[in-house]
Amino acid sequence: MFQFRQKDLAKKIIQSIQERNKEYRFMHVCGTHQDTLVRHGLDQMLLDSGIDVREGPGCPVCVSTTREIEIAREFVRHGKTVAVYGDMLRAPGVKGSLETERAAGGSVVVVYSIENAVEFALSHPEKEVVFMAVGFETTMPSTAVIVSNSPPPNFSVYSMHKLTPPAVEGIARLGNVKLDGMILPGHVSAIIGSEPWEQLAATSGLPQVVAGFEPLDLLMGIHMLIGQKERNDPKVEIEYGRVVKHSGNELAKRAIYEAFEPADTEWRGFPVLPGSGMKLRKKYEDIDAEKRYEDIVAAMSGRKFPDPPGCKCAEVIRGEIYPWDCPLFGKVCNPDRPIGPCMVSSEGACAIEFKYGKMRNVRMKAA
Repeated sequence: MFQFRQKDLAKKIIQSIQERNKEYRFMHVCGTHQDTLVRHGLDQMLLDSGIDVREGPGCPVCVSTTREIEIAREFVRHGKTVAVYGDMLRAPGVKGSLETERAAGGSVVVVYSIENAVEFALSHPEKEVVFMAVGFETTMPSTAVIVSNSPPPNFSVYSMHKLTPPAVEGIARLGNVKLDGMILPGHVSAIIGSEPWEQLAATSGLPQVVAGFEPLDLLMGIHMLIGQKERNDPKVEIEYGRVVKHSGNELAKRAIYEAFEPADTEWRGFPVLPGSGMKLRKKYEDIDAEKRYEDIVAAMSGRKFPDPPGCKCAEVIRGEIYPWDCPLFGKVCNPDRPIGPCMVSSEGACAIEFKYGKMRNVRMKAA
């Protein structure tokens, strides 16, 4: 009965959107939102109703830079053991990936959490283990807790953590894509709350809604954005109120800022974004892989790290094109042989489109 009620409400929302007969372009910054949109066909349904929803910089693997991946590969080449999440294993560097290093005999282990990486370090005291700390505010607390609780001496953290609000501000500031509103990430906002997004609403005039991950959540979020547009009342609203509060999770935020401090950081597809990266504080520099192995990192400075030829991941991440607009998509670039990180990660727009919507979109484009 509950499912029938959800479907009935979803139909009413779509009908309400169609009756308005308006065209809007919205952006979200969450791979889970993209999965829900494409898997359930909501992207096409909304597009038919005049609502274009693009994925922005919401995939941690996708926004990791070629330079960061090459530094991790260099750690392996210098005899360190790099502990990495599965999605990052195949993320492409200049020529190859961490998977390439492992195939060549390098020490690379796939872990499911930082706790797994610590366990590996404890059981292999002869190895110098570097954990690649990838992710947005959602995964920062677990890294912070480990850092703050005296991990083993053969363990260090290579922080690739990034803050989401500066990237959303970067999208608005670039202005390459005209946006009418933002669907904000539910997981991230469960940690930081809705408060950090309010400055963007004030400065950019962009309506914003924090949305959950069920199809009905997204449809309700879009309906709320349209309402803000119609009232000319840009602000931050919470659709995902069963999880997200205005101030977020205070305990998690304290843990994050006890261990990390913001730093200017480059994102794939963007210039350096001020205060968008999270680096370990000075008191934890003995755990900071970039400090512990400063000579390895320094040797990489000044080098250029070009993206794969023909790859349009940067444009996809900025929401400027659809995945199928990339000339490599579905041809030489596919999940079995990914050229760019957007096809590697399960949260990448290209991987999601290939999995659920490739043929549908090919037909749509041909029409």
